[in-house]
Amino acid sequence: MTVIPRSEYPRPQFVRDDWLCLNGEWGFEIDQGDSGISRGLLERELNATITVPFCPESDLSGIGNHDYYNAVWYRRKVAIPAVWARKRILLHFQAVDYDSTVWVNGEEVGRHRGGFSPFSCDISDVAGAGDEITIVVRARDDGQKPQPRGKQAREYGPEGAIYVRTTGIWQSVWLEPVPELALRRPRITPDLANQSLRLEQPISGNARGLRLRATLSDRVGEVVSADCSAEYDLSPRLDLPIPDERLKLWAPGEPHLYDIKIELIDAAGAVVDSARSYAGLRSISIDGKAIKINGKTVFQRLVLDQGYYPDGIMTAPSDAALREDIALSMAAGFNGARLHQKVFEERFLYHADRLGYIVWGEFGDWGCGGLGPLDGEHQQPGPDYITQWLECLERDYSHPSIVGWCPLNETWQSITDRITALDDVTRGLYLATKAMDGTRPVLDASGYSHRVAGADVYDSHDYTQDPATFRERHAGLAQGNPYLNSAESWLVPARLVGNIRWSIPYDGQPYFVSEFGGIWWNPDVQEGEDSWGYGERPRDLAEFYDRFEKLCAILLDDVNMFGYCYTQLTDIYQEQNGIYKFDRGQKFDMERIRAAQIKPAAIELANE
Repeated sequence: MTVIPRSEYPRPQFVRDDWLCLNGEWGFEIDQGDSGISRGLLERELNATITVPFCPESDLSGIGNHDYYNAVWYRRKVAIPAVWARKRILLHFQAVDYDSTVWVNGEEVGRHRGGFSPFSCDISDVAGAGDEITIVVRARDDGQKPQPRGKQAREYGPEGAIYVRTTGIWQSVWLEPVPELALRRPRITPDLANQSLRLEQPISGNARGLRLRATLSDRVGEVVSADCSAEYDLSPRLDLPIPDERLKLWAPGEPHLYDIKIELIDAAGAVVDSARSYAGLRSISIDGKAIKINGKTVFQRLVLDQGYYPDGIMTAPSDAALREDIALSMAAGFNGARLHQKVFEERFLYHADRLGYIVWGEFGDWGCGGLGPLDGEHQQPGPDYITQWLECLERDYSHPSIVGWCPLNETWQSITDRITALDDVTRGLYLATKAMDGTRPVLDASGYSHRVAGADVYDSHDYTQDPATFRERHAGLAQGNPYLNSAESWLVPARLVGNIRWSIPYDGQPYFVSEFGGIWWNPDVQEGEDSWGYGERPRDLAEFYDRFEKLCAILLDDVNMFGYCYTQLTDIYQEQNGIYKFDRGQKFDMERIRAAQIKPAAIELANE
């Protein structure tokens, strides 16, 4: 029996019963000159095979080639189930890096740009139920071209905090039948003030007498049901009020979830489409310098999670591996993560929702611009970033585990008397995020160049390894003078430092150190082996613990700090600063790591 890799349902917050996983063996060919159309790759069989959804750079794909790919091609024959008669057929790609074109039976059915967000192709005009089809995909991914790529290397190999590239299909591919009048992905908004969940349900079209019905349930059974007309509105809305006796909140470590059954009903009373979802009722609010969840201060003990795996690179080898990463983080004392320079597989968020694990969502914006702090070009995002980020926000809006958004990371550019492209795009990304989601705080850019006046959150990155210096740097927050990243930290000549400012002034909003630590420690590294971390390596394990405990305590003891983010969850290739090894093996006494992050009761009370 053939085992299909990553065969779990890929869209867990909008589930239909009928679907067909297309992961497994596909034809594959590298198109180094991007001349595949001229050479007939659209028509002929390809010269190799690959295991989807793993990228060709990964061992799990069966290819394991780390070199540059200008383009790659995929080919597979699929039989559409005959029982899908009278349905439209959608071909879904959860993520393909980077420019994708899709053909079915030689006809182009879709194009998409962006390596982190899903897209779908309606193939109903090309094929239908019972047909055998040939799917061909071309993915263009110039490894040196400026584009949002997160931590993927632009040089040949990984170095420092940059890792192996990912090209082509790297998340699940699947088919789904839908009716002519169909539900689309819902937006579910918790409204704790009114003890209700709000369902905004986009639909593909309207018809006379069409109605929308939603039923909320918990482990006991049905909680409430509501319906409304769907005759005139392409996104009808329902409120699902929860009575006191069935009210349970979603909170960190206490992840109560409600199930939602969504139905589209025609004028005759027949259900024409249905799907299942879930939601958590919780609030996120800002009270001075505090970010509160359900009206209570929760110190956010976050870990930087970059989601890399030795055998799958950006793709987890199994669904269980996604869940295990959260379990490992919680065992180390973290209550959440900053999902860094990558839009994680949606299955990760599904597990975070169920485990009560808070996360900050981030776009993989690295990959464009220059390399130095004075060239004026480092990490200069373009308008295409806004398009791709909006697709990610649309996918992830309804996950209760997400408590904040961060579209940019470590952009830097000097502030002068001119408004720059970085100013425009940073503000554009911030405003787009707020327009898409007014329920969560937004950090305009993590570390370095804060450019948006009135942004919800302010932060810094500080990899100082000396606890005394670290304490001194962050002592000014109580007086409204927090540590800010500056050109000085990049060894800009002293004569210029006074003339260089990266960020607008701090304005009293919630503040946290969103990257710190990164302590370089791996006792298994052999002499001459490539190894990297922040600052000076501890001389021994005792020094590691001492440094970790003191750095954490400085931030934990600060009643004006709403959280922190320690770098990082695991070692990744040459970067040896994880709490766990790259293979998720143990490096430290987890009880001691966990104990170092427990905030004393007196500090908790001071934050209330």
